[in-house]
Amino acid sequence: MDAGWRFTLGDPAGAEQPAFDDGGWRPLSVPHDWSIEGPFADTNRTGGAGGFLPAGIGWYRKPFALPGAYAQRRVFIDFDGVMANSDVWVNGLHLGHRPYGYVSFRYELTGHLQFGEGKTNLLAVRVDNSAQPASRWYAGAGIYRHVRLVATDPVHLDQWGPFVTTPQVSSSQAVIHVQATVVNQSATPREVTIESAILAPDGRLLRTDGTPPQTIARGQSAVFHQQFTLDHPRLWNVITPAHEPSTLNSQPSTFPPQPLYRLSTRVRSGSASLDDAVTTFGIREARFEAATGFWLNGRNLKLKGVCLHHDAGGLGAAVPLGAWERRLELLRQAGCNAIRTSHNPVAPEFLDLCDRMGFLVMDEMFDCWTVGKNHYDYHLYFKEWSQRDVHDTVCRDRNHPCIVVYSAGNEIHDTPKAELAKGILRGLVEEFHQSDPSRPVSQALFRPNASHDYTNGLADLLDVIGQNYREEELLAAHEARPERKILGTENGHDRKVWLALRDHPPYAGQFLWTGFDYLGESRRWPVIGAGSGLFDRTGAPRPRAFQRQSWWSDQPMVHIVRRIAPEEATPSDPGFNPLTRRQEEFSDWTPRDTAPHPEEVEVYSNCEQVELVLNGKSLGSQPLPPDASPRVWKVQFEPGTINALGRNGHRVVARHELRTAGKPVKIVLAADRARLNSDWDDVVYVTATVTDKKGVLVPDATDLITFRLSGPGRIPAVDSGDNSSHEPFQADMRHACQGRCIALLKATGPSGRLKLVASAPGLTSGTITVKAVAAPQRDQ
Repeated sequence: MDAGWRFTLGDPAGAEQPAFDDGGWRPLSVPHDWSIEGPFADTNRTGGAGGFLPAGIGWYRKPFALPGAYAQRRVFIDFDGVMANSDVWVNGLHLGHRPYGYVSFRYELTGHLQFGEGKTNLLAVRVDNSAQPASRWYAGAGIYRHVRLVATDPVHLDQWGPFVTTPQVSSSQAVIHVQATVVNQSATPREVTIESAILAPDGRLLRTDGTPPQTIARGQSAVFHQQFTLDHPRLWNVITPAHEPSTLNSQPSTFPPQPLYRLSTRVRSGSASLDDAVTTFGIREARFEAATGFWLNGRNLKLKGVCLHHDAGGLGAAVPLGAWERRLELLRQAGCNAIRTSHNPVAPEFLDLCDRMGFLVMDEMFDCWTVGKNHYDYHLYFKEWSQRDVHDTVCRDRNHPCIVVYSAGNEIHDTPKAELAKGILRGLVEEFHQSDPSRPVSQALFRPNASHDYTNGLADLLDVIGQNYREEELLAAHEARPERKILGTENGHDRKVWLALRDHPPYAGQFLWTGFDYLGESRRWPVIGAGSGLFDRTGAPRPRAFQRQSWWSDQPMVHIVRRIAPEEATPSDPGFNPLTRRQEEFSDWTPRDTAPHPEEVEVYSNCEQVELVLNGKSLGSQPLPPDASPRVWKVQFEPGTINALGRNGHRVVARHELRTAGKPVKIVLAADRARLNSDWDDVVYVTATVTDKKGVLVPDATDLITFRLSGPGRIPAVDSGDNSSHEPFQADMRHACQGRCIALLKATGPSGRLKLVASAPGLTSGTITVKAVAAPQRDQ
């Protein structure tokens, strides 16, 4: 259902009626985010929170035909996410309203459709985010996730399919429990059984079983339970890159996919097969312990996590899966093993990707409850919708092995009113547990000592106590009551933050704010994005990403930076004491002043010894500091080459080199992959770098680069790391920022070669070729 839509902005009279005779309707496919098309303006009602991008009302229409045989089936429409305040009609009949833009939902179309040759139906969707500000970050606008039409027998599995848990897990044996709900929407009672089969990760049939029959009355449902035992299961786990030495680049590392099993479920009545589903699941045992933190499959490990918002820079909120795959690959190379979905449910395919790649996930629901943070945010709908939104999201997500904890909210402003907040939290935790009793619930507490959460009982309603920042307070809360399980839910980049986690076994993990820069949460024009990421919007690593890699990664690494100012500490309350971060470190050997002068050089490395060499002269070696601080040299600058050699024992296991750049001469293009699948979810990132004649990046280059693409493809967006640029994303040109910008490529055909040429006045053009190929079947 993703193709064949038409779209218009505004609220034309009678727009829900099934006609296309009024003008202004644009053909397109969904997922689609119309807000990202801009333009930026300081008068846009979204303000800095929404990245100064436009809001308003949009309409989508899709005509569709159904075969005559579908008249005997139940027909549904599934939306993975619509931003926001959506209303849906079919053939002029209003089906319902859903305010929260991050939840997935379904409407039944049965009884309102036309079938057979020559008969057309019309689906209409109105989205309204005109009341602003409605979010603290860029939320997007439109049908920004996938849409599916589902047709079933009147007797069918309930929405979201079977629920699979693994209550007992070891390397020698695992117990698998299956719970499936069958709904009878036929006109008579039906006797039904469930037949299930478990398939190994390689597709081999492992187990089959059937349930005793149950009679389901008309209009009722029944729950079926099954249990399987598997010997020597392959356990789902976190995976880190196996290559060495480790570098932060967007080229995928070689790793085996996670061992994911499949449950094939079939609903039968007599000899008739009525409905079926395939559910992907993983076998793993995850738990939090008060004294020792987090355990996965019997191994004690720290959650080395980051927070991620749901936009991807120039792509907006409608993000192809390939963009997320690239981002997760970069995070994995930095040593990251966990993601917090800040501060909302994500697209289901993002969780599929975390399952396959081996990332742990905190699945978060809300940024506010009944006390709002903006005039028009979710607090307006919380009382009416929150329980249903939690139920639907948990039932959708609970089969994902990547999810190890849920979060009921982030920095909730209800908590100063203790009895109000405790009543709400009890209800939320109960709903989480009822929908999924297999996972704990946390919450990102904010200023808990100020609102007395640790003494009034609120914190102890949580299975795992989470706190944003103020790490010493969380550790003190555990010391006061050692039975508490604790987790950092949002944390700064500072070294003391890492040491709080590293040196305290009860501290289960942390989630840095943030993994990548994101749009919105700007406190002043002309800034349109937040610059708190380990990586900028394009995927270029900041120096802090290499420092974090030196703490997180097991792979040998070394990285040189120039420091021009002391490190600026993260405030204890970033939301109330905003910090405008200046750039303090530079990953180059090209200062503005190229005359001899002192430079402070920091080297980030996890190697036992690091030697620094300037133009062939050794500046000495330094051992690995026990307090995780960088190794620092005071260096008299001279143009040329500076090298860092990381050694374990007597062997060099990692190297990093910086060279002084000359004048900008050419553009060098590099693609993250050489092949591009011809489906919506694939994308190739091409980085354009301005270099001197020797290929050294020119860090102060800001040239306007124009991209020309030929072949079966298009450029859906261009972008740079400049959070103050108001250049349109949907364009064929972009100014470089710190010598770089990117163009994204998507295929429009199943085969052929895409040739991209990047040019700028006074520079030699760069050229690269990417091969378009037929899209493979994606595992879901």
